[in-house]
Amino acid sequence: VKRFIFLSTTKIAGELSPLKGFSENDPARPEDPYGLSKWEAEQALAEISKTTDMEVVILRPPLVYGPGVKGNFLTLFKAIDKGTLLPLGAIQNQRSLIFVGNLADAIVAAATHPSAANQTFLVSDAGTVSTPSLIANIATSLNKKPRLINMPLSLLKLAGTLTGKSGAIQRLIGSLAVDTSKIRALLNWQPPHTMAEGLEITAEWWHSDGKE
Repeated sequence: VKRFIFLSTTKIAGELSPLKGFSENDPARPEDPYGLSKWEAEQALAEISKTTDMEVVILRPPLVYGPGVKGNFLTLFKAIDKGTLLPLGAIQNQRSLIFVGNLADAIVAAATHPSAANQTFLVSDAGTVSTPSLIANIATSLNKKPRLINMPLSLLKLAGTLTGKSGAIQRLIGSLAVDTSKIRALLNWQPPHTMAEGLEITAEWWHSDGKE
């Protein structure tokens, strides 16, 4: 194998980022078994690369969305489609996401570009989005009106404490952004799809197959 592409995670650097976003130079601070396992795999691949001719390229994506999406993103999609009132309007954060089509394009660049050998790259859609803006964008893709109320963050945190979901609430209101300047400069990579296009494709899947 000449080159091995490993899909890692932004969680290598932690669960919450500064507003400027994580970079490839930030120290590894995984906070859960998933992030830790990815970090250990990155280190193991680096050792293999040192003792063989195999090149290793590591991609660290944030949350990946698109047709077939699951988890919290799908839960949010369902809630918006149903017209659920969401108490998230007061959140002021910055989140990076990546549409699966953009991630696939980044994988191709990592596999073929000569300058990608033995490099680590953070990848995402262009720009960042706040949680209320993401909800508004999803609602647009579903031809719905977003139903948001501005619940104070202190009450959201209290609700998390009372329900034993403090970690989930903190991740919801906090920032997790990434700086993709390295892959853009070194590989001349740009995501081919906008977030609006990615959400539109996801909504088409949801209307045709996702609800089944």
